[in-house]
Amino acid sequence: MKLLHVIMPPPAVVTTKYVVTLTEDERAALTRLTTTGRHPARTIRHAHVLLKADVAPGGPGWTDEQIREAVGIGFTAIARIRRRFVEEGLDAALHRRPAPLPRPRKLDGRAEAHLVALACSDPPQGRDRWTLALLTEHFIALGVSEPVSDETVRRVLKQTTSSRG
Repeated sequence: MKLLHVIMPPPAVVTTKYVVTLTEDERAALTRLTTTGRHPARTIRHAHVLLKADVAPGGPGWTDEQIREAVGIGFTAIARIRRRFVEEGLDAALHRRPAPLPRPRKLDGRAEAHLVALACSDPPQGRDRWTLALLTEHFIALGVSEPVSDETVRRVLKQTTSSRG
């Protein structure tokens, strides 16, 4: 059988859930941001997406496909920029979210020292070496700090360069 031609399916009609409607002030600020000064490339790209997606009177109201071809950004990113603009505002759509704060440490320096000293000591009778579960059990029994998991013990011991060798 010989292939004569390929029948392409019709393009899918994509409805946008988040519609970008810029005010005159927002449009002016985004235009100024894209044409003057020095800004991160990501911020400028996001500004271009918002300007092209604007459906307010005076805005181009481009489709996501047109924006993707013009700006060179994926559909998911366009949808995310639209959503952040509608839900959180202009600044959230343009700028990165701040990095999450690091979690507080479960063990302070004193407790870590106790754990390392325990790991460097001789294992209980009948055992050749310490296991993580055994170390955790004995560490909790000492009552030096709040109960911790095997994974916390593993991380603390991995950070230390102590060796029984």
